Amino acid sequence: MQALWQQLTEKYGFPKVCIVIFLSMLIVLAFILKQDVAAMVGDSLVRIGMNGVLVLAMAPSIVSGAGLNFGLSLGIISGLLAGCISIELDLRGASAFFWAVIISIPFSVAVGYCYGWLLNRVKGDEMTVGTYLGFSIVSLMSIGWLLIPFKSPEMIWAIGGSGLRTTIALTSRYAKVLDDFLSVTIFGAKIPTGALLFFGGCCLLVYLFMKSKTGMAMMAAGDNPRFAAASGINVNRQRIIGTVISTVLGGIGILVYAQSFGFLQLYQAPLMMPFAATAAILIGGASARKATISHVISGTILFQALLTISLPVINELMPVGNLSEVVRIIVSNGVILYALTKAGGSQA
Repeated sequence: MQALWQQLTEKYGFPKVCIVIFLSMLIVLAFILKQDVAAMVGDSLVRIGMNGVLVLAMAPSIVSGAGLNFGLSLGIISGLLAGCISIELDLRGASAFFWAVIISIPFSVAVGYCYGWLLNRVKGDEMTVGTYLGFSIVSLMSIGWLLIPFKSPEMIWAIGGSGLRTTIALTSRYAKVLDDFLSVTIFGAKIPTGALLFFGGCCLLVYLFMKSKTGMAMMAAGDNPRFAAASGINVNRQRIIGTVISTVLGGIGILVYAQSFGFLQLYQAPLMMPFAATAAILIGGASARKATISHVISGTILFQALLTISLPVINELMPVGNLSEVVRIIVSNGVILYALTKAGGSQA
């Protein structure tokens, strides 16, 4: 038994094995408590589609050697700004979503390039600097959302006529455009086919990029910077490329999240989003220096399924008052804390 445990942890990583066991126990408990497991599976798939691209955004940053991208808030804010612009232009439906994605890319590239330039000057402290930079940008943009001269009555405060609302509804714009595309219902669980296909397509594009000449150079720069520099690879340039791609995916990821959630959330909402994405990829088996597409997919599935299934099960076991929000905070932050302790690798 000990040999089997050692074999599993060496092959899949200690965090992933522990989370799989815990998730399996929750699913068994859900069946015993006669809960609607099909609905839980459907909700888990929706959350996987919502958050998948944000988790994927961590991979290029890690592979390029810039570490976990705690400054993902920069890309998220670029995506939110593009989403607001698409509403200001009075765009609707799928075209509004894809125009928002297109508009977000130049913002994300510009911001990502500056962010990558900064990270090259603080080598060794990328994650610390990224965290504080992300917090600073979110606070700065809290002022910016009040000052940017948008005019759409759907976005600005009704009283005063200026400044963007905290939450902007997308019901009449592009809410659920991906979730409802080719969606099917199986055993009572709605499958958000479009969102999952979009996530899969993004994973495929990043995988193909990793196999390209530039992608291989970026991986070499992240894996062994000295050897890469001796081979003629510009390590700093590859780190900037990885950071830019990560920021672009962050901008696209928040638009996918928003269309599924049905709202654009501004001001302080992006503050903690990088931590959830970081926890998901670490649970998938990645470390601060190594990440693959399989880590992204497995981590997203495990993290989101755990959050979705644990709440109703624990609420059923402890029906004392309204504990759902307390349990949600404990579970989500507990998983994030546990995953961060394994940032150096599965044996850390």
